[in-house]
Amino acid sequence: MSHSQINDLPYSQRVVMTGIGLTAPNGNSLADFRDALLNARSGIQPYEIRYFGKTLAGVCDFEVTRHQSRKDARRGTRAGSVGIYCANEALQNSGIDWENTDKSRVGVYIGVTEHGNVETESEIYQIKQFDYDTKYWTHHHNPRTVANNPAGEIALNMGVTGPHYTIGAACAAGNAGIIQAVQMLRLGEVDLAFAGGVSESIHTFGIFAGFASQGALATHEDPTKASRPFDKNRNGIVVAEGGCVYVIERLEDAKRRGAQIIAEIVGYAINTDATDFVLPNAERQAQCMRLALKRAGLAAEQIDIVSTHATGTPNGDILECAAIREVFDHSETTWVNNAKSFIGHSMGAAGALELAGNLPAFADHVVHPTINLDDLDEECALRGLVHGQPREVAKVDYILNNSFGMLGINSALIVKRFV
Repeated sequence: MSHSQINDLPYSQRVVMTGIGLTAPNGNSLADFRDALLNARSGIQPYEIRYFGKTLAGVCDFEVTRHQSRKDARRGTRAGSVGIYCANEALQNSGIDWENTDKSRVGVYIGVTEHGNVETESEIYQIKQFDYDTKYWTHHHNPRTVANNPAGEIALNMGVTGPHYTIGAACAAGNAGIIQAVQMLRLGEVDLAFAGGVSESIHTFGIFAGFASQGALATHEDPTKASRPFDKNRNGIVVAEGGCVYVIERLEDAKRRGAQIIAEIVGYAINTDATDFVLPNAERQAQCMRLALKRAGLAAEQIDIVSTHATGTPNGDILECAAIREVFDHSETTWVNNAKSFIGHSMGAAGALELAGNLPAFADHVVHPTINLDDLDEECALRGLVHGQPREVAKVDYILNNSFGMLGINSALIVKRFV
């Protein structure tokens, strides 16, 4: 098949982001989130959870009832509430005439790391008080814990009658949700998509206990300094909740309605390590970034910002840095940063949320820093690593967003400043 034939296929259609809604531990809008990233405002705080006890977490504080009734919030899930808030905020931000939109041509694609643990743990705790008599088991259990729940709650709340589903992609899920939307738009399955990722992880003691048993849960006397990717004294992950949902549509449709375009999605890749349950593989991560670059038709030198996945685990950070060096070490104009140092690891939301924090750089040409990097681990040294203070640069045209997860799933997403 010739290159010209390939360009005639549906997947050559240009796809853009036209709305964004988010909640992070340090902000409930892109403006607030970006301000926190430029002014070293952490969202990590002391936290206590049943059975596990005192720990640290990135906790969101958004207005649940802005877009959802109290009854629906009680009946549903925390992940559903996060998604509903973000999707409705994204819709408002997009300027779409929702009343006159054909809801059967709208899709909802939401990435999650895990879902159902929160509700199941709580329900078992409650039934224990009744000597495990199942007549006291909630009738809301099944719709709360089915895998499609977060996307389904969004669709139900917004009256979407097109396809909805969640994408289980571990901590690569935020990117994966966006990638799914791009593919479905290019295939002509939908005309509009709500896509991104959500996380309710801080509400399950199993997450904390699991990371603690792996020796991968961060501790620090100052909560705001606990998440410290690349630092020699890093000691693990800070668990966070959060969400970020984008409105995504084909460029021709966005232009037809006069939409304000946030970014164009120009490249992506997902691959698998196939080497270990939890230990990353630098070679596969580098392959993933290279494939995304190839699909975007870009050289590494054209990427202005690499948003790292780095979680603050000793081995994970080292291996990602090795992969980034392999792909970008010869580029003198590629800057590197990390958002988990501010908010912790928001799991299924991480990819979508961390990308959002860098999008304003298309306009202001400022790269937000990595914080808490007091003593750089030599094995994490990267050309262009921005830390401590924001860095003003000459231009930002392309951003590559890394997001990796357990069972060896890797994702890289490239977005472009729309011209």
